[in-house]
Amino acid sequence: MTKLKNEWFDWAKALLIAFALAFIVRMFFFAPIVVDGPSMQPTLHNHDQMIVNKFIYNVSEPERFDIIVFHATPEQDFIKRIIGLPGEHVAVRDDVLYINDKQVKENFLQEIKDNKQANQTLTNDFRLEDLPGGYETIPEGYVLVLGDNRNNSADSRVLGLIPQDTIVGKTSFIYWPLDRFRILDV
Repeated sequence: MTKLKNEWFDWAKALLIAFALAFIVRMFFFAPIVVDGPSMQPTLHNHDQMIVNKFIYNVSEPERFDIIVFHATPEQDFIKRIIGLPGEHVAVRDDVLYINDKQVKENFLQEIKDNKQANQTLTNDFRLEDLPGGYETIPEGYVLVLGDNRNNSADSRVLGLIPQDTIVGKTSFIYWPLDRFRILDV
């Protein structure tokens, strides 16, 4: 009887440790997220399931073109791409991104730009000063984000700059559906 009791205790202890480790990993390191909506097409599709690295920005700074998850409201997280970083001025003119008045190529949008109609605009012109807040440069602790589907995205053009402390993490790994399984590159 004692041997059976010890075996049950060992199993219970192992399960408790497994649940504790899973909780710690989920809470502090990685979490699943499901893409909701078309705002990141063609890069991400509605219902793509991804893994969010919640730890990465504890050891490094956000970088231009990182795809991030952030708390847009207390109830809802959004997935967007970082375009502007602290200290920078951002503008888009004639579908060309300018950072501090220097043209920046957005390789992830090139296929869309190549296939658009002559009179079609991918990104309406804007300057950082035109966005909510009216900043001349992005202040410390904030980033400017845009969806890849520029004409169908609630991003910094609507929300304003995103406080870095609302960023949940970086995502670059689609694990479901299997035909979309991939690690995204910039």
